[in-house]
Amino acid sequence: MEKKTLVLGATTNPARYANIAINRLTRNNIPTVAIGLRKGEVAGVKIENEKIPFEDVHTVTLYLGPPRQKEYYDYIISLHPDRVIFNPGTENPEFYRILQENGIEVEVACTLILLSTKQY
Repeated sequence: MEKKTLVLGATTNPARYANIAINRLTRNNIPTVAIGLRKGEVAGVKIENEKIPFEDVHTVTLYLGPPRQKEYYDYIISLHPDRVIFNPGTENPEFYRILQENGIEVEVACTLILLSTKQY
C-alpha cells in the first residue's frame, strides 16, 4: 500500500528538515502533499498554505513545534491518517493522547531515518 504522506510545516528552504523530507519521500516514490506557512514547490510537490482536505492520507509527518500544532489538531484528525510521525523537536504528549483516543497511531521518530533504514 502506498503511504501517502502530508508534510506539515513544509518549506522551500533546502536547509530545513521538512524540505529534505519532501525530497526523500518523492525519491522513494511516496505520494506526498505539503502544507507550510507560504506557498511554494519542492521536488514537484506544491506547498499549500491552507488546510486542504486531502484524501487518503496515510501518514502525517510533523515539522511544527507543539505550540504551533494546536491549530492543526482538528484538521489532522479530520484527515483520518493511520499515523502521525512526531519528528525531533515536535514531541507533544497532549496531542499523542488526542490522536490515540481517535484511533491514530503515534510514532515518535525521524522520517528521514525511517526512510533511510527502509522502516517507513
